Amino acid sequence: MRLYRTGEGVFVEEDGQHYHTGGNSLDALLCREDLPEYLTGFLRTAKPDTHLAYGEVLAPIEHQEVWAAGVTYYRSRGARMEEAKDAGGGDFYDRVYSAERPELFFKSTASRTVGAGGKVQIRKDAKWSVPEPELTLVVSPSGRIVGYTIGNDMSSRDIEGENPLYLPQAKVYSGSCALGPGILVTGTPLPPSTEIKLEILRKEQVEFAGKVALSELKRDPKTLVEYLLRNNSFPVGFFLMTGTGIVPPSSFALASGDLIRITIEPIGTLENEVA
Repeated sequence: MRLYRTGEGVFVEEDGQHYHTGGNSLDALLCREDLPEYLTGFLRTAKPDTHLAYGEVLAPIEHQEVWAAGVTYYRSRGARMEEAKDAGGGDFYDRVYSAERPELFFKSTASRTVGAGGKVQIRKDAKWSVPEPELTLVVSPSGRIVGYTIGNDMSSRDIEGENPLYLPQAKVYSGSCALGPGILVTGTPLPPSTEIKLEILRKEQVEFAGKVALSELKRDPKTLVEYLLRNNSFPVGFFLMTGTGIVPPSSFALASGDLIRITIEPIGTLENEVA
C-alpha cells in the first residue's frame, strides 16, 4: 500500500483504489510506530474515495527533515574521488567507504523539497550538476523503517569537488531535493534485486540512462538509521536517502529543461523538470 499527500489530505492506495484517511495529517501518520499495521487495519473497513489524480500529489513530507548518506555504493566512491582529485581530498572518500562509521549529512527541509511534477533546481554558481537517484527510507521517531520513497539528491559536483568542506553548499539549496510520488508503506525490507532506474531526457531524447540493484548497496539501511539516531531525535520521524550507485560521466551536466525520471518498483516513478 502507498500513501499520497494532496491538498485534500492523505490518501491510501491499495489495489488501484484510493481511500481518504480522514483527519490524519502525514505528520500524525509518520509518528505512528505501527504505521504498516495501522493502515492494514484501516483498509479492512474503509470505503474507496474519488480516484486520485497524480497531478494533485504533493511531496510526501510535512515537518520531517531529510538526511542523506554518502559513499554507500562503490560507484559513488569512485565518482567522489574523481570530483576531489584536483583538491587533494580524494582519499577521504576511499576511507569512509571502508570505515565503520558512515557519511551522513543534512539534506533538506520540507520547504526546499519538491514532489513529483515539481521543478528541481541547479545552482547558478555551479557548472557541473547531476541528479542522484536514491532509495529513501521513511523512519518513525523511534527509528523503525515504516516505508520507502524515491529521492533525488541534486548535487553540484564541481563545488563539492573543489573542497569537501563545501558539501553543504553543493547539496543544500532551494529545489535541491525531490521526494515522491508517494510512500510505499511496509514493514518488510525491499529485496536486494530491487532496481533503481534513472533516465535523463533532453529535448525528448534520452541523454543518459542507468540502473543499479540494491544488492550493490554496501551499508545496511538499519545501520544508517542507527547512526543517525545517535544523540539525535526526530519527533515526527525523518527521511534518509541511502546514497546513489548511478553517476553520469564527467562529460555530462544537467541543463535547464532536462527531465529527470527515477523509477523504483514497487514505489513508482518520480519525474521532475530542471528549472
